[in-house]
Amino acid sequence: MAIGLTGAKRQLAEFAGGAADESPLYEYLASRAAEDDEVAGLLAAAPDSASPALLFAVAHRLIQADPIHPLSRYYPSLGGFDGVDDGTWAVFREFLLANADAAAEMLASRSLANNEVRRAACAFPAVAMAAKQAGGKIALLEVGTAGGLLLGMDKFAYRYQCDGGEQLVAGPAKAAVGLHCALDLAPGATLPKLPKKLTVAARAGLDPQPLDLSDEDELAWLEACVWADQPDRVRLLRAAALAQRKSPPEIIAGDAVGGFDEAVSRLPAELPLVVLTSRTMGHVPDDDRGEFLSKLAALGETRPLWWVMDETYEHGLSAVLPGRDELAFAADGLTTLGLARPAAGGWDAVALARTTRYGARMTWLAA
Repeated sequence: MAIGLTGAKRQLAEFAGGAADESPLYEYLASRAAEDDEVAGLLAAAPDSASPALLFAVAHRLIQADPIHPLSRYYPSLGGFDGVDDGTWAVFREFLLANADAAAEMLASRSLANNEVRRAACAFPAVAMAAKQAGGKIALLEVGTAGGLLLGMDKFAYRYQCDGGEQLVAGPAKAAVGLHCALDLAPGATLPKLPKKLTVAARAGLDPQPLDLSDEDELAWLEACVWADQPDRVRLLRAAALAQRKSPPEIIAGDAVGGFDEAVSRLPAELPLVVLTSRTMGHVPDDDRGEFLSKLAALGETRPLWWVMDETYEHGLSAVLPGRDELAFAADGLTTLGLARPAAGGWDAVALARTTRYGARMTWLAA
């Protein structure tokens, strides 16, 4: 069922407001699209699962395929360097409507995909903490893995810039992917201790719609889902994807509940297991989230298991560490990095840090 023109315009206006602090290009395009019947009509006619973000990903993918079009001058991801000006909207509108049939087909058949590499910098301290508790080698399973880039986190180099100028460094000295993250401390918190090395002895991913990043078209779609005026994110994504081709992880097609047992079966049973979710649980239906936790708890009775989550508090840590309303995503738009382990009669769980959308900054919490 389509959302209708009024609903599409409302969504575009809301998207423009949300993009204001992160993407001048998308804020401008979305605000103009919210006032344009024909452009908004493309979204209005799409399935109700479509969104403004998907519309702009589709436009990004179409201009990737036609990089000599004048619109590319406004897309830094494609080497453009013209900022938003009086001509931006007219060129965008002309291009999108000229490709309306292709756009409509993609809106109906594609879904947003995100595999933000910088989120590994936020998850790494928690995975390393679990590995230390496990005594060394671990198996890593990411649920909601997309193309599996976070599964390569042990091969990335990390540099955390702390308040006062101190830096924390982790990971291999020579790495194809280097991640930077600002790290500040909440009152009473102390800096985390990070190992130089994380040993992931086996890895696998689980996703309802896994992406094969050795396929240039699928990689291009993943890049198109990145906002076009954030080229550093695109470069990191491609660097990580190219590095992954040397040793691609196994990714199983399935959802968090239906595919979980099969995904676990692909990993050696003798290894302690770390299950990672990053901005995944909010996309899992409520009943399935409860079943997913039940599966984790049951599996934790048969082998050492940790759940590392970088999720909204409401969809992640609240299930195993309730009563921490100050961590609510609704309050400040930050997600919460948590670490949990099944224990007798419940869970041992801790909130470690607050994290930003794309992993550029984290605030470490007091124990």
